[in-house]
Amino acid sequence: MASKRKHSSTIIMIEGALCIALSIVLSKFDLFRMPQGGTVDFELVPIMIFAYRRGIKWGLLGGILIGITKMLLGGYILNPVQAALDYPLAFMCAGLVAIHPKIIGFIIAAVGQISCSIVSGAYFFAEYAPEGQNPWVYSFFYNAPVLGTKYLISWIMALILWKALERELPVR
Repeated sequence: MASKRKHSSTIIMIEGALCIALSIVLSKFDLFRMPQGGTVDFELVPIMIFAYRRGIKWGLLGGILIGITKMLLGGYILNPVQAALDYPLAFMCAGLVAIHPKIIGFIIAAVGQISCSIVSGAYFFAEYAPEGQNPWVYSFFYNAPVLGTKYLISWIMALILWKALERELPVR
């Protein structure tokens, strides 16, 4: 029994590594880029599919590893708290789609990542808010539309691809 479990974990880790690598590659192809950072791209699709296939534990771990990898490959870091909010914690939220593959998991994941970005923006990037505007309001209106669009596009693509993959590559 232990041998089978180890083999299964190895397969999951290989699948996770491939999804992380694919996420990093997809992050290089922007559909839209915001002036002070933030993009709409398909980088969340592989981690969402991985989370659907392997569950929340593996999805959260995969998201954290994507965030750390992105940070190490040139993330914008002001201090450790901002780095954690913008990278490992934010991407970990994508794994929350595994809570429920329909709308509930999507909403929880999107709200989680958007919240990380809003907190980071309000605390660490407040100087970009126009004079007299509350940094929380500015951060919300800067981050929510971009990340909301990114999540919606990624979620739709992940659901379509996940269903096709389940027919061809069922989870063992």
